[in-house]
Amino acid sequence: MKLHTFVICAYKESPYLEECIKSLLIQESVALGMSDIVLYTATPSDFIDGICDKYNLKKVVGNSKGIGANWNEALSCSETKLATIAHQDDIYEKSYGIKIIESFQKDKRINIAFSDYYEIDGSGQKRERNLNLKIKTLGLKFLSFIPNRSYQRRIYAFGNFICCPAVSYNLENLKNFKFNEEMKMVVDWDAWERIMKKEGKIKYIPELLMAHRIHAESETTVNTNDKNREIEEFEMYRRYWGKNISKFLMKFYINNQKGNG
Repeated sequence: MKLHTFVICAYKESPYLEECIKSLLIQESVALGMSDIVLYTATPSDFIDGICDKYNLKKVVGNSKGIGANWNEALSCSETKLATIAHQDDIYEKSYGIKIIESFQKDKRINIAFSDYYEIDGSGQKRERNLNLKIKTLGLKFLSFIPNRSYQRRIYAFGNFICCPAVSYNLENLKNFKFNEEMKMVVDWDAWERIMKKEGKIKYIPELLMAHRIHAESETTVNTNDKNREIEEFEMYRRYWGKNISKFLMKFYINNQKGNG
C-alpha cells in the first residue's frame, strides 16, 4: 500500500534531473511499495517527456508561475497522505523515504518531518561542511530540543535552518495549508513559520539523508544575486524583531548567502 509520494518538481531542461530520479528509484521505501514517484512540471518539453518515458514516470503538467504556486500544485499531485517535494537538482540517500515514513507513523501529530543534509556542487562533488552548515545543524538541534510551538518559533526567529527539499508533509494534517505564492525566495521560511503555529508537531531527523546541490543556475543563487533573498529575509526577521535588531541579524545572514555561489 502506497503511503508516501515523491513529487519531482521539474523545470525546463536541468542536467541534474536524471540523477535526482535515479536517487528516488533506488529508495528503500519505493522498493517496499510504500512510496510512489510522480513528476510535476509547468514547463513541459520533449526533454522532460523523454525522461519520463525512459523511467516510466507519471507526469503531471501544471500552468502555475512562481515557486510557491509550483509547490502548491506539486503537493496536489500526491494521492497519498505523505508527500515530499523533490527538487530536480538534488539527490536523496536511499533510506530517506523509509525513515521519513517511520517518523510519521510513530506520531500522527507530526505535520512536517525533515532531515539534516549536506551540499554538493555542480559536478556532484561533496562540498566541505562549512561553518554555515554547522550553524544550521546546531539550530536544528536546538529547534527540536523542546517540542513546544512557542519555543520553536523563538528559535526560528534567528534564521531558516530547515532545508526545503529535505522536508516531507503530512497532507492530512495540513489540508488547508498553502505556500505563499507572492514570495520568490523565502517561501520555505514563511511556510515553516506558519506551520509551527498550527496544532501538531515538527520532527527533525538528525541524519544526512539528502544532498542539496549548489550551482550557478540554482534558484538560490539567482535570487541571492538579484537581492530578492536579502529583501524577503529582512521581512521575515521583522516578524519577530524590531528594525534595528533585524538589520543586525541580517549582517550575519548575508554572510551565509556567500556560501551559495
